Amino acid sequence: MPGAVVGVLTAAVAVGAAQFVSGLGVPQSSPVLAVGQAAIDLTPPQVKDFAISRFGADDKTVLLGGILVVLALYAAVVGMIAVRRLAFGMWGLAIFASIGLTAALTRPTATAGYAVPTVVGAAAGAVALTLLARAAARLSSPLDPLYPFDLHPELTDPAQPTDLAPPDVPARPTGTADVAVPTFRAGPAYSFVPAHPDDQAPSRWPARRRFLITSGAAAAAAAFGTLAGRNLTNEHNIAAARAAIRFPRPAVPAPSLPAGSNLNISGLSSFITPDDSFYRVDTALLAPQVDPATWQLRIHGMVQREITITFADLLRRPLIENYVTLTCVSNPVGGPYAGNARWLGASLADLIRQARPLAGADQLLSTSIDGFTVGTPLQIVLDGRDALLAVAMNGTALPVVHGFPVRMVVPGLYGYVSATKWVTDIEVTTFASAVAYWAQHGWSQQGPIKTESRIDVPVYGASLAPGRAPVAGVAWAQHKGIAAVEVRVNGGSWHEARLAAVPGIDTWRQWVWEWQAAPGNYLIEARATDQTGYTQTAVQAQPPPNGASGYPSAQVTVRSS
Repeated sequence: MPGAVVGVLTAAVAVGAAQFVSGLGVPQSSPVLAVGQAAIDLTPPQVKDFAISRFGADDKTVLLGGILVVLALYAAVVGMIAVRRLAFGMWGLAIFASIGLTAALTRPTATAGYAVPTVVGAAAGAVALTLLARAAARLSSPLDPLYPFDLHPELTDPAQPTDLAPPDVPARPTGTADVAVPTFRAGPAYSFVPAHPDDQAPSRWPARRRFLITSGAAAAAAAFGTLAGRNLTNEHNIAAARAAIRFPRPAVPAPSLPAGSNLNISGLSSFITPDDSFYRVDTALLAPQVDPATWQLRIHGMVQREITITFADLLRRPLIENYVTLTCVSNPVGGPYAGNARWLGASLADLIRQARPLAGADQLLSTSIDGFTVGTPLQIVLDGRDALLAVAMNGTALPVVHGFPVRMVVPGLYGYVSATKWVTDIEVTTFASAVAYWAQHGWSQQGPIKTESRIDVPVYGASLAPGRAPVAGVAWAQHKGIAAVEVRVNGGSWHEARLAAVPGIDTWRQWVWEWQAAPGNYLIEARATDQTGYTQTAVQAQPPPNGASGYPSAQVTVRSS
């Protein structure tokens, strides 16, 4: 349908122009990204949990894909309307632009400049819609003497006589060259008669060709805008600045890994999670590209002394290195949203003490450069654990998607209350007076990590050969430490697993139990006990509002031979 093509191409031109302009300025001002971020903010927590559990790190790709599908469907309807009534199509385009404009200007970090990409995109879309709709309208006009007749079976045989000439066609002398043009009969059908060669001027193109050429030009403009916008966005990339950073030796280096910290079992999570395998759960559709040369952190609020510190200042402070496991509160029982890394950073507690918090303060409200907020219990940060303003991960500068140039890392708390990426602001305040992003969406304001374990081997649904079969996984109880892990089969007795060595109490711990497997179907379960004596509960709970609980399990089959 030409109308649907008109609408989709119009939307593509508008989006391409907007992407190009946002690439020239602020990538986050793109209306598509702004609408996506607004969708994340407005989505109910249950839907977010489903998206995270179902799609994992691809949840943002799925969201953007869904937005583009909805946009394409809406644009197709607008295009079909515009072919019939261009003014109504323009109203549809205006509605689309107003949604993008509202989404862009309501972002936490928005300025007046955030409106420019949407306005330019809407203007480009209006031009494209006008040209495409007019070209498409000519396809359905029976009075156009250059109409593509081969699409209409009602046209009559050219050998039939004519009774009535169309109004646009001039009189033709007899005996002219054999060139055909349409003429009206007394009835509804067309016929053909010999015509004079001058009846068709070389400069006038058939309607179909005109529509195809206009559509091709629109598609090319859309592709150029999108690709150029992406390239311009990449120019904001701070990969070179990240690679150029040289970190000083830590004042407190990480302890050496003890022998036996890795059990070296196939399929078991390694003690250190590689950067590219480390889970990512955040609300940023486009990871902010923050130049360390311009980065600053402001500490203010209920303090006696405000502090503003640069990246260079931060590197001049004594740096601490330690192994810390991070866990997302959205992690289901036995889920993948936990990872262990070697972090390097400055003491967050030292900076907060330097600001001298006032009596009554109990929360650090930290803000990312994109406006995302996290509320961290002040007392937890000050209790002696290695709460860091981290600058490096596993020996190199933080990856951009993990918070470069600076992020928070606080052992023992779920990430939504402790692990702010791209942090630029910390307000010392109270939980009563300031509510962070996820708390506004129904999650608990304080999120201590629950003692948990996970079965990595064998995987759920595995088919095993009879005989010796290792059952292995990891367990964590950050800032408490894991004291024991037990395994049982088909609800029987608990068997104590062998634990790997660990360098401290802030990391996960590998474990393994050797099972002599006989043929049959089995349900394997595990539970962990931390160093305070608390044992992981069997009571099942979903992640909201303060983390999942229950025994991790694996259903397996042992073959008879």
